[in-house]
Amino acid sequence: MSEKNTLPAFLRAQRAGVLAILDGLGEEALTTAVLPSGWTPLGVVEHLGDAEWHWSQEIVTGTAGPPTGEHAPRTPAAAFAYYREQCRRSDEIFAATPLSATPRGRHPDPLGDEITDLRGVVLHLIEETARHIGHLDVCGSCSTAPPGWARARTAPSNTTRSTGRRPCRGSSPRRSAGSARPPAGGR
Repeated sequence: MSEKNTLPAFLRAQRAGVLAILDGLGEEALTTAVLPSGWTPLGVVEHLGDAEWHWSQEIVTGTAGPPTGEHAPRTPAAAFAYYREQCRRSDEIFAATPLSATPRGRHPDPLGDEITDLRGVVLHLIEETARHIGHLDVCGSCSTAPPGWARARTAPSNTTRSTGRRPCRGSSPRRSAGSARPPAGGR
């Protein structure tokens, strides 16, 4: 398989992972934040749709207007449809563009300096999607066992009896309630 086929195949596999983790979740589970960041699983899907739009349409082609309904509340069905549509559009653009093509748009620095061709864009989307799969996986670990996560995991042994949730909302066995969080922007 050529690199031109392999990179999009890896991206499609990551996208399928997003949808598989969320398969079968109800609206409450999709719209409930269980991490201190406040992101919900549905918010992650919307963000990934926006990332697909930004990188393929705005950066690669340099021609996109704002995505339809950006920052407007979406129902789960609308958010998933938006994500799938942005993925479909990205796939069309990637199929028609050589990996060595220079993007027509520009992402702000420092990442803008690093992304110099379609290859870099696709690699970034693979990395971004994989990172957010990890966030979704943590959300699943912190919530009651929804169908999408339950198929792959057994109930954690340290859940609480009253909520069925692991202690994820700002509580950590490594830090006391009064200790400082890591600085914004990572460690």
